[in-house]
Amino acid sequence: MNAHALQRNCTLTSLRWTPEKKPSVDDIYPRLFDAILEQRIAPASRFTEEGLGELFGVSRSVIRRVLAKLSHQQVVILRPNQRAQVAAPDAQHTRQILEARRLTEITVVQLACAQATAMQIRQLRELIAQERDAIERDQRGPAIRFSGEFHLQLAHMAGNAPLAQFLNSLVPLTSLIIAQFEAKACTYCAWQEHVAIVDAVEQRDAHTAVALMTQHLDHLETRLLKHH
Repeated sequence: MNAHALQRNCTLTSLRWTPEKKPSVDDIYPRLFDAILEQRIAPASRFTEEGLGELFGVSRSVIRRVLAKLSHQQVVILRPNQRAQVAAPDAQHTRQILEARRLTEITVVQLACAQATAMQIRQLRELIAQERDAIERDQRGPAIRFSGEFHLQLAHMAGNAPLAQFLNSLVPLTSLIIAQFEAKACTYCAWQEHVAIVDAVEQRDAHTAVALMTQHLDHLETRLLKHH
C-alpha cells in the first residue's frame, strides 16, 4: 500500500460504524457526506463500494443506495464499470447552479410565506441552531450540511414537490463547492441571514423574504466565484 493510500485509509477510519445495530442508508448518508465536505474523501478521489461497505459493516447494496442518493444530488459521479468519484464543479458550473437556485428559491420562499406552519418554523429554527452549534464547534462538514438542509427544509415547506426535488439536486452540490473553496466556518452560508429569512417567513412578509433570499444567494455567489 502506497503512502497516499495509507493516509486515505487512516483518514476514513473515523467513518467506521461501531454500534451493534447495522447502520441504514439514512445513518450512513450524513456521515459519508460530512467526510466528503471535510475533504476526508478528497475532490476527484475515487472510492469503492467494497471499501465503504467494510467501514460501515454493511453490504455493497446498502452502500450503492447511499452513493445513488449522492449521485442524484450530483455530489458523486457514478459511471458504469468505474469507481465512484467526488464531483469537482468548475466556475461555469458553479455560476449556473447558483443562477438556478436563485430563480427557484425566490418562488420557494414566496410559497413558504403563504403556508408555513408554526411547527415548520420551529423546525427551521432548530436547523439554524444546529448549524450555529456546528460552526462554534468548528465542525466543518456538519456546519455546511445543516446550512444546506435549511434550504431543503424551506423547499419542503413550500409544498411544491417538483421544486423541492429540483433543489435537492442543487443544494448539496452547492455545499460541496462551499467545502472546496471556503476556508472558515464563519463564511459558510451565514446562519444570521437564515434567521432573518425565517423571521420574514414567520411574519408572512413575502416581499422582505424574497429580498433577503436574493441577497443571501448573491453573497454566496460572490464568495464562491472569487475563488475560481
